[in-house]
Amino acid sequence: MAPVIVDAAVYHDGTRTEVDCADQDYAALRARARECGGFVWVGLHEPAPEELTAVAEAFDLHPLAVEDAVKAHQRPKLERYEHGLFLVLKTLWYVDAEDAVETGEVSLFIGPDFVVTVRHGHGLDLGPARSFLESSEQVLTHGPSSVVYAVCDRVVDGYVSVVGELQVDVDEVEESVLSPARTNDSVRIYTLKREIAEVRRAVQPLREPLHRFSEGAVSGIDAEAGPFFRDVLDHLSRTADLVDNLDGLLSTAFDVHVARIQLQQNDDMRKISAGAALVVVPTLIAGVYGMNFEHMPELGWALGYPFALLVMAAASGGLWWLFRRSGWW
Repeated sequence: MAPVIVDAAVYHDGTRTEVDCADQDYAALRARARECGGFVWVGLHEPAPEELTAVAEAFDLHPLAVEDAVKAHQRPKLERYEHGLFLVLKTLWYVDAEDAVETGEVSLFIGPDFVVTVRHGHGLDLGPARSFLESSEQVLTHGPSSVVYAVCDRVVDGYVSVVGELQVDVDEVEESVLSPARTNDSVRIYTLKREIAEVRRAVQPLREPLHRFSEGAVSGIDAEAGPFFRDVLDHLSRTADLVDNLDGLLSTAFDVHVARIQLQQNDDMRKISAGAALVVVPTLIAGVYGMNFEHMPELGWALGYPFALLVMAAASGGLWWLFRRSGWW
């Protein structure tokens, strides 16, 4: 089975170097990178275990890291092994029709003369990151660290885009909750809070590795690339703060939604009580006149029946006026 290779290239002095070997010949690619003092970047998309095994043999990848890259579904993390670093990033993209945040994963094997990226999911294409590096010689001169920066920057840009979409949805929920119409926003609020929790699981664990990269505190990452990582960390930190704010806004919106439901129920009860009162008073008068006692006042009066109806109408009208004045109707 042929490896699922998106691209494979050797870079030297900030430029892409042409090689006379196949993309699948990992040993030859690495040898060529060592000869010219550059590095090789191999990009894979959802490789099978046997496909990644061949890569692992050529680049001396640790079997535990390879196992994590094959299985995916890892939390963002940075681990050090004998021959290099292993970095896991969660990728995010937004499906607006479902208010859903979909997740993927990118694993990076980082060595002194190579970077291997293993991507899972269809929401993030690393092609733009490679194109950016190949058009920016100054960045690419930082070697494998430049690839780590470009991939992290691409992933964090995805976070920013997703959070922007979530912010639009949260604004819609706030507008709906505060509208005079009766709405049922609880389900959407719960859905959005669940998706925000998904974003938080991707964003928060990445802050610590990026902070270490920006401080030049990780062996194997060029300390001179620190300013680039600080820029990515700044975007990530602002995104994390915005995620916390959106979660707080949704919690407040839910509280307002529940309070409005309670007020609406109270208003309904007032109207029901007022309606019952409008019926009870005429019924009381009719009940009194319906007792048919012999010595009852107005019982033999010719205008007694119209008078009783007039009293009922006047009593009901007076109650209705009082209810309208007090806001019960």
